[in-house]
Amino acid sequence: MVIARGRNRGCAGNRAASGTGQVSGLCRILAGPGHPVGARPFRAGCVPCGPAGHRCRATRGAAWRRGLVERVFEGWHTLGGMRGVFQASLLGLDEDVAVGALGATVHRTRLDRGAWIDVRPGWLSGADTLFERLAERVPWKGERRRMYDKVVDVPRLLKFYEEDEPLPDPVLDDARRALNAHYAEELGEPFRTAGLCYYRDGRDSVAWHGDTIGRGGTEDTMVAIISVGTPRPLLLRPRGGGHSLRHDLGHGDLIVMGGSCQRTWEHAVPKTTRPTGPRISIQFRPRGVR
Repeated sequence: MVIARGRNRGCAGNRAASGTGQVSGLCRILAGPGHPVGARPFRAGCVPCGPAGHRCRATRGAAWRRGLVERVFEGWHTLGGMRGVFQASLLGLDEDVAVGALGATVHRTRLDRGAWIDVRPGWLSGADTLFERLAERVPWKGERRRMYDKVVDVPRLLKFYEEDEPLPDPVLDDARRALNAHYAEELGEPFRTAGLCYYRDGRDSVAWHGDTIGRGGTEDTMVAIISVGTPRPLLLRPRGGGHSLRHDLGHGDLIVMGGSCQRTWEHAVPKTTRPTGPRISIQFRPRGVR
């Protein structure tokens, strides 16, 4: 078992190169009890890191990944404090990051009032690697919103990509193209925007809601969600209350909510007091749907 035993432990070169006093990159992963903050690299193979996506040599290579039973990192970024731990899936540690097939691999569940959901488990191979990339590359933002008579922090980090804005990783372009090809006839228009949410641990959540801003409040549409990182439950229930459905999504799973689902059903990612690692969701939507 390889565990990062403390916050912001990693190679001193990484801290100096980042200019933030924080540990960037993945050098923090292999810190141990004898490797305090600001010390020399944990291993001889760990070289000083730069801000441009350097990966610690100790974390590279299939042999290291195959020998990994449980990979956990705990770190704090300058923006938002990315708390939590991440346990990689033992399946596909050596896989390239790529989208899989759709077609017959997609399972559709018909709900009531014209709503449906499609689920494709493990659609994205190498999803744990993608999680690491997105956690590092996306300019995550914390937001504050008014709730009744006070302003509160939104319990997750966010980044929204407009339709003409470059996505943070090429595999997300591949995923959007594959979704557009699969759902073109049924949807009648392409997925255009991408919203990303970073659920850092069990304290982060999203309350019951439907994506009803814009056309989703009056028209049938689709929202496709890819989940990477630690699985978290996505709950769905009829709008107004009723029995809820649960899907634990992470490690490259795909769910698509279609038909009247945004108007007639609600979905949520609830808080949990159980120890849980971080999850990133990528939501693809057509134009005018939020």
